[in-house]
Amino acid sequence: MKRLSELLEMPPAAFAAWAQRLRDDAAVRLLTDWGWWRRADQCPPAGDWHVWMLLAGRGFGKTRTGAEWVRRHAETHPGARIALVAASLHEARQVMVEGESGLLAIAPAQTRPDYESSLRRLSWANGAVATLYSAAEPDSLRGPQHDAAWCDEIAKWPQGEAAWDNLMLTMRIGERPRVVATTTPRGVPLVRRLMKEKGVATTGGGTRSNRLNLSPQWLATMSAIYGGTRLGRQELDGELLEDVEGALWTRGLVERCRVDAGAAAGPVRVVIGVDPPATSTGDACGIVVAALLRDRRLAVVDDASVENPPPHVWAQAVAGAAARWGAERVVAESNMGGEMVAGTLRQADVTLPVVAVHASIGKARRAEPVALAYERGQVVHAGVFESLEDQLCGLQVGGGYAGPGRSPDRADACVWALAALLDGLRLGKGPGVRRV
Repeated sequence: MKRLSELLEMPPAAFAAWAQRLRDDAAVRLLTDWGWWRRADQCPPAGDWHVWMLLAGRGFGKTRTGAEWVRRHAETHPGARIALVAASLHEARQVMVEGESGLLAIAPAQTRPDYESSLRRLSWANGAVATLYSAAEPDSLRGPQHDAAWCDEIAKWPQGEAAWDNLMLTMRIGERPRVVATTTPRGVPLVRRLMKEKGVATTGGGTRSNRLNLSPQWLATMSAIYGGTRLGRQELDGELLEDVEGALWTRGLVERCRVDAGAAAGPVRVVIGVDPPATSTGDACGIVVAALLRDRRLAVVDDASVENPPPHVWAQAVAGAAARWGAERVVAESNMGGEMVAGTLRQADVTLPVVAVHASIGKARRAEPVALAYERGQVVHAGVFESLEDQLCGLQVGGGYAGPGRSPDRADACVWALAALLDGLRLGKGPGVRRV
């Protein structure tokens, strides 16, 4: 049987002749034979590894690779016990189980597992069972035991190392317990740690490796917008990038400041920072909610930012965030006109006081005092805010920005909100106003 790579190189006439010789039963088998369809960069690595970490760009085929690995293990190991771990149970179900490349979609009808959503469980006819877990609940991995695991998007796990450590303690049955971790690379502590651990085999690849299954228009657009940028190298080329030189925030600093979302319950004071879009097209509106906690720490509790919004849309998003969190005021950048910003918010029935602040120095320079508060342990992140954190880690000492996008809109909004709360603490009263 010819390999797929060989067929793709055949002239049309030769391919047609091969297809005519192919029997119907052989054609049916080929449709579900992953060993025939997969590319070389989707094959498990050689050697005696206990963890395979696949770091690859968006659209590479990571989900299909992970699902096919689980399918093969389940079908060839009767009675297997498999863990399926994602950032949340919702993502585990929507991507790993029910997604286009999930376990239900890729399985032939005759060997498709039964899925019991209420029990978070897939069961194969041979007794193999896969159970869904959320990395946001590391303690859910206490008690069970497994001989195989598939971990999806480990770089965005909210409690990455705690969830990973608990999972590894469950990998204690079978002759060769193994874990496959598929993720777009980000320089979070768990990924960097696994890069150095013995027994971890790391492979990778870029988005274009899967170009035959992707929209040519989408590929061209992504290359035009992100080609050669740090974001493109990470999200498309699958590179694990080091921290930005001279960055005010590092991945390690952000991870040290992370706490459970429940830690922000019952805040003393809540402020919303807003960085309105400077143009009518192409810019996001940064909307970040920060709170003063009872222990006098400050917490980032929500990123409600919206992409490319008209004024009434971002104003409604601010109104919604204010209602959810009981905010007492809005702090909005007014370089584009303080009255216009306040008027837009009034039209959305935002009745809170709106404090207009004006940036008279570079976008990143004003972030330096806030970054120092992080260093002192005075600020925490109550949850994971991936896009915001990527922007914070792109702000540099002296005013540079080397993060994703044209503008650090989310990071700016975060800085405005936290700066107002810091000023309030220094003055011993409500959130302050400052001109920077």
